[in-house]
Parts: sequence; C-alpha cells; structure tokens
Amino acid sequence: MSEALTELGTHIEAKRTDCVLNWHIAHGELTMQITPSSFVSFVEFLKSDRNCRFSTLVDITAVDHPEREARFDVVYHFLSMYQNQRIRLKLAVREEDMVPSIISVHPSANWFEREVFDMFGILFTGHPDLRRILTDYGFRGHPLRKDFPTTGYTEVRYDEAQKRVVYEPVSLVQEYRQFDFMSPWEGADYILPGDEKPEETAG
Repeated sequence: MSEALTELGTHIEAKRTDCVLNWHIAHGELTMQITPSSFVSFVEFLKSDRNCRFSTLVDITAVDHPEREARFDVVYHFLSMYQNQRIRLKLAVREEDMVPSIISVHPSANWFEREVFDMFGILFTGHPDLRRILTDYGFRGHPLRKDFPTTGYTEVRYDEAQKRVVYEPVSLVQEYRQFDFMSPWEGADYILPGDEKPEETAG
C-alpha cells in the first residue's frame, strides 16, 4: 500500500508542480500540502485524472494554530473507490485569507464549507449561500477556534414570565469545582476497593 501511495504522490506532484508544496505518507494515508491558488483546478485534476479518480469528497474540516501566521489548516479528505485509495489535502491560510469554494467540482462541499465557516470563521469565495449551519443566526464567534471561551458569550434559556426564549450574557451560577483526579469517585461518601489513597508520609 505504501508503494502505491508513493507512486500516487510522485505522479500528482509531477503533474501539478504549480500546486503541490510537499507530501508525505503517514499511517497508511497520503497527505499533500497544497497552495490555495489554482486549488479548484487541482481538485478537478484529482477527480478526472485516470491515475487518481478521487470522485468522492468525504469531509472538509480545519485546524486552528493561533501561534502561526497562517493560522488555519483547511483539510480535505477524498476517496477514490476506483483505485481504493484516500488522500488528504491541507491548505495553510491566514485569518484574513479566503479559500476558493470547490462546489463547482463537488456539490457536496456546500454544507461542509458552511460548517467550516460557522466553526472557524473561514470564508469561501464562490459559495452560493455561506451562512451558519450549526449555530444560531445571532451567534457570536466561532466555537472551534482555540481562543473561543469554553462558556461561550451568550446564554440561551426559556423565560417562563416572558413566554419566550431569551439571550443573556453568560453568568456562572457557581465557581468552577476543584476535582481531585486521584479518585474517579470524587464526592462519594464511600471508598471502593482499590481506590484507597496512600497515606501521606511525614516530610
């Protein structure tokens, strides 16, 4: 399998030197770092080339690297049922960059790109309806960015007096609990066999 993926990587790199920055094989999968320029034509090539035939778009996601200048990796997974091979493409983009939509090649990219926009705030040029898909219309921020607070910014609840859903700033009703991770049964008033804590020795 590794030999076949090496041949595939070499073939793609030779055919599309304008797009391929580098590639490697890890855990039985081929991963290629691609430039955003000419990306749509590169995806078309992967779909139509007789040695590739990656006709199925499996997923689009992203990874946030806030310490990098090119903050995000937009990650694409494709499957070739004809060749029984998979490929992963990575595009490194800055926060202000826009990524070309591949809907013209893979219509199934529509909802995937909307999800990446919703969760990470990455914009896709040429998308016909780029709006949130998982969060509410008035939602602030992008939840899968690493600088997004775990509590969020807004609390949604049903107000019985007003008979409607209301949006309020997050208000924590209790302090974060301190857990003793030495015991999986923290808070229980009994000790299970094997969960005894060692006695502290005098220093």
